[in-house]
Amino acid sequence: MRAAIRWLDRLSEVADRIALWGAVLSVAALVLLAGWQAAARYILDQPPAWTEELARFMMVWAGLLGASCAFRAHADPSLFPAARTRTGGLGKVFALIRAGGAIIFIAPILWYSAYGLNGRMASGYVARNAKQMAETVDLPMAVFAIAVPVGFSLILLHAVAHLATALAPTEQGTAP
Repeated sequence: MRAAIRWLDRLSEVADRIALWGAVLSVAALVLLAGWQAAARYILDQPPAWTEELARFMMVWAGLLGASCAFRAHADPSLFPAARTRTGGLGKVFALIRAGGAIIFIAPILWYSAYGLNGRMASGYVARNAKQMAETVDLPMAVFAIAVPVGFSLILLHAVAHLATALAPTEQGTAP
């Protein structure tokens, strides 16, 4: 059991590292695109429309990937900040509350990312966006819309890994 929990925590750690790099690259691309947009507008007097659209999409990717990293690092907003350092029975309760709240929030987002109101995958958020093209870039909107289920799936992974770690018994039979 402990090996499975360690594997889950390690998977969460690796996914967090990848998400952090994705967020950093998204912010870097956002800064470069916004810089080019400003330079083209004020120096060249010909701003390209595609830079604004891509910058907006990079902001979404950076925000969602960054939110997953913040959740894993326990840097997300909390009603009980002191609960982050608790161990033992109270720590388990707070871990359950945090994971439960995250799952209640995330489950409908992931459901409607895949399925529409009619319960069909063809009318889910990502599928609907796959049928549309971006206005100024020749890419389907699903390339950008997929950020929502990816970001929230990462948060769900981190929540489950943290909960499993918090509830796992140690060698002496107590929580870590």
